[in-house]
Amino acid sequence: MGGGSLFVIAAPSGAGKTSLVQALMAEVPGLAFSVSHTTRAPRAGEVDGRDYHFVDPATFQRMIAEGAFLEHAEVFGHCYGTSRGAVAERLAAGEDLILEIDWQGAQQVRRVIPACVSVFILPPSREELARRLCGRATDASEVIAHRLAQAVEEMRHYAEFDHLVVNDVFDQALAELKAVVRASRCRTPVQAARRGALLAELLA
Repeated sequence: MGGGSLFVIAAPSGAGKTSLVQALMAEVPGLAFSVSHTTRAPRAGEVDGRDYHFVDPATFQRMIAEGAFLEHAEVFGHCYGTSRGAVAERLAAGEDLILEIDWQGAQQVRRVIPACVSVFILPPSREELARRLCGRATDASEVIAHRLAQAVEEMRHYAEFDHLVVNDVFDQALAELKAVVRASRCRTPVQAARRGALLAELLA
């Protein structure tokens, strides 16, 4: 799909994925964020077009029918999807792009773009996961209970990913994510695409 690299980052709800991705993008130059579509309502502080593209269910279903999504899934009663066209355009422009999605979406992306780099983030314990979910104070208690019940099933898919990061000490987890990005940028196919002029000169 082009010269850029696609980083797929997934985690169970409450593992700290969003905070890690935000810090990663702030500290590593040249990373762009793919804004997903969702049918859920915005949370406090979220902005349409920056955090998500917020759409109604009818619009989302129409986009599925049109084949507009690279991946899409229903999570906790709401639909999420990644624009196929937007990802293709940005990768073709040479951007390194981050997809922050769930394991279902990651499976779909790997089928279409097998060269993507995938990372699964785990919490340090079930107790800590429960504490983080309860500490959000944005979801009803029954929603939190359902998310906890689903977390174990989500984490069973960790082995499908290229890299595994445990978010216990935040700075350590962030350092590991940075290492994944830097190492991926040094892969031979990536370097060959980006250093074509240099290789041509060296091998002339």
